Amino acid sequence: MRLTLQNVGKVVNGKTHLYGIDLELESGSFNVLLGPTQAGKTSVLRLMAGLDRPSSGKILEDDNDVTTVGVRKRNVAMVYQEFVNYPSFTIYKNIAAPLRRTKHLSKAEIDVKVRATAEMLHIERLLERLPAELSGGQQQRVALARALVKDAPLLLLDEPLVNLDYKLREELRSEMRQIFSYGTTTVVYAATEPSEALMFGGKTGILDAGRLLQYGPGLEVYHRPVTARVSEIFSDPPINLIGASIGPQGCRLSLNVVFPLADHMRSLSPGDYRVGIRANQIGVVNRSGNGIVIHATVELAEFNGSETYLHARHGDFTMIALLNGVREYALGEAVSLYFDPSRLFVFDVAGELVAGPEWKPYNTKAA
Repeated sequence: MRLTLQNVGKVVNGKTHLYGIDLELESGSFNVLLGPTQAGKTSVLRLMAGLDRPSSGKILEDDNDVTTVGVRKRNVAMVYQEFVNYPSFTIYKNIAAPLRRTKHLSKAEIDVKVRATAEMLHIERLLERLPAELSGGQQQRVALARALVKDAPLLLLDEPLVNLDYKLREELRSEMRQIFSYGTTTVVYAATEPSEALMFGGKTGILDAGRLLQYGPGLEVYHRPVTARVSEIFSDPPINLIGASIGPQGCRLSLNVVFPLADHMRSLSPGDYRVGIRANQIGVVNRSGNGIVIHATVELAEFNGSETYLHARHGDFTMIALLNGVREYALGEAVSLYFDPSRLFVFDVAGELVAGPEWKPYNTKAA
């Protein structure tokens, strides 16, 4: 199913939730809606599902206008953040429920589809249990199975892994990536974590405060954010944005650091800008040989698995570096942070990207 939103807006009790969303999803595509809490992701999904109607604009399925068509008349499946299952039904009956409502499949056909879907999600041994007997991760597998078994042309997932612990999230992400890679369903996955958009691939739409800021192939949006705000949303830890001026002396940061212009910055006109450097591009060793150094003091070193988030202050500005390995630093310890100027994003005073690091999209086609 090709799904198109044309200038779709949503106003609730005088408050605008969505502003003129234009979006076209290709049939069979995987799409991530990425944005912070209250960006409008759930509002968009509810409109796509037919649970709500837009205040303005149109929604098309292929070439059919379904703007005013309710969810009961749409062939769509949806998975929520919460583990929404029928508590009095066995797992088998939970998965079979949407198939039984269609009334065009025999009991044997339903049985084959239920068991095949349960096996795909590794819950085939749980079919005779009740939801209350399952863990949170198992319950969300059941909810996913009930959505997948329909073979609906449109599948909507509203942060389905957010309520699971880290280990379960990683496990299900990996499995879902494999499941969706073989399907023909158009999938829309709402997320707050940039890592999910990068892991799943496909296309990514950046939502913020009810506006669609950018939409395109996930890696392209990541490497070519059209605005500073997009770069902030698509960076975890947050991208470091620093005031800068460009002139005859090169680039001068507001941190009183001056360095020659990198190649991608040479065509920029003299003036004021903001530069962005992602945390994973900052290190404590000058690996490139031409790295720019910023002397700072440690404010916090937090461990995240096998990585360390290092927060260090220079004057009034705190930078975040993402370092490999578990590294211990004392509060107030002096540290030298290095970055390669060729990795800088440059935004004008309005926040528009005017220069970015060299990036070549991976070409999957044979030469």
